[in-house]
Amino acid sequence: MQGCCIFMSKVYSLQTVQRIPVGIDKAWDFFSSPANLQTITPSSLGFKIISKFHGNRMYPGQIIEYKVSPVLGIPLYWMTEIKHVEDQKFFVDEQRFGPYALWHHQHHFKSIPGGVEMTDIVHYKIPFWVLGDLAHTLFVRNQLKKIFDYRFEQVEKIFGAFPS
Repeated sequence: MQGCCIFMSKVYSLQTVQRIPVGIDKAWDFFSSPANLQTITPSSLGFKIISKFHGNRMYPGQIIEYKVSPVLGIPLYWMTEIKHVEDQKFFVDEQRFGPYALWHHQHHFKSIPGGVEMTDIVHYKIPFWVLGDLAHTLFVRNQLKKIFDYRFEQVEKIFGAFPS
C-alpha cells in the first residue's frame, strides 16, 4: 500500500515569537483566560465564544466552543479542547470539531529580562486532500499569517512594545 499516501494532504506549521514587556504573572493571566481570545482576533473573522461553561482560566480537558466565519462570512462551528496546561509555562489546544483536519496549537511563555517571550507553534492540516493543499497555498497560509500579525499588534497595544 505504498501508493495510498499520495492522496494525503500535508501537515503545515506556523511559529511566531513575541516579546512582551510585562511579568509572567500578568501575561499568563491575560492569555490563559478564554474571554481574551476575542480581543486579539480580527473582527473580520466573526469570532465569538459560544460555550456556556468555558471557565475563567485554562485547564486540562476544558472544552471551548466558537463560531467563526473565515471564508465569505459563512459561520462555522469550532470546538477546541485544552489538552495540557503547565501554569505560567504553556498550554496546548487541539481542535475537536471545526474547519481543519488537524489543529494543534502550543502556547509557550518564558520569563526573559524585561518581560516575557511568548512562542506559538501551530500544526494544522486542511481537509480535502489536494484541494486542501491548493486552498492552503491560495489563501489559508496568508489568512493565518494575518491573524497572528493582528494578534501581535493587539498585544503591543495592550501591553506596549518590547524595547529594542
